Amino acid sequence: MTYKKTIAIFGAGPGLGASLAARFGSEGYRVALVARRAGPLQERVAQLASAGIEAAAFAADLGQLDGIPALVGAIEERFGGIDVAVYAPLPTILSFVAATEVSAAALQSAADLLMYAAVEVSRAVLPAQLKRGDGAVVIVGGLSAVHPVPGLAAIGPLMAAARNYALALNAEAKGQGVYAGSVSIGAMIDRSAGKLALEARGIKLEGDIPSMDPDDIAQEIWTLVTRRDRAEAILPPLPSA
Repeated sequence: MTYKKTIAIFGAGPGLGASLAARFGSEGYRVALVARRAGPLQERVAQLASAGIEAAAFAADLGQLDGIPALVGAIEERFGGIDVAVYAPLPTILSFVAATEVSAAALQSAADLLMYAAVEVSRAVLPAQLKRGDGAVVIVGGLSAVHPVPGLAAIGPLMAAARNYALALNAEAKGQGVYAGSVSIGAMIDRSAGKLALEARGIKLEGDIPSMDPDDIAQEIWTLVTRRDRAEAILPPLPSA
């Protein structure tokens, strides 16, 4: 019997989450979709099924850290394991806070989702991956994790911490067959919940803010996980100095 691998997408929205499910599903992966709202998840499960991709929905609030071990356990019970975990619950709409005004309270309000939950998901999937001697964890954040962006002081430091954790994890676990990577995105993602919310409010992006097709980001994550020749991707790439 051929072993089927499973990808678990933590933060499976209509943009990157949908593209990841389609990309990995096209390679024979089964797909676990995790997000807060059960209705949209079930719709995506049906869409994937129509494309011949086995998927299941797991409605959960990733900001509730105590529930993450049981969530991962439920996915592992359903599919027999998690070969690739992608943590990508990007905020729907960014909260712009200047560094001169940011407070510990502002950081704490976003820390569970942007930093602590990424660590807890990783900790929950790692034991089985290390035991098998194979697996991958990818943490997706924003460009402010790498390049400080004015006005994003309430989330940039948290994403930077999650990025640092992913890179440290890769350095420690790659010798045991487990890959960890960081993806920092400096663009609005087409079809994403964030971009759709802005459009619904009649807000048009202006200036130098680029947009990216989530299919391109999913392909980059596929390349990271399969080649394992680098631990980080910045999208779009930063211009050379």
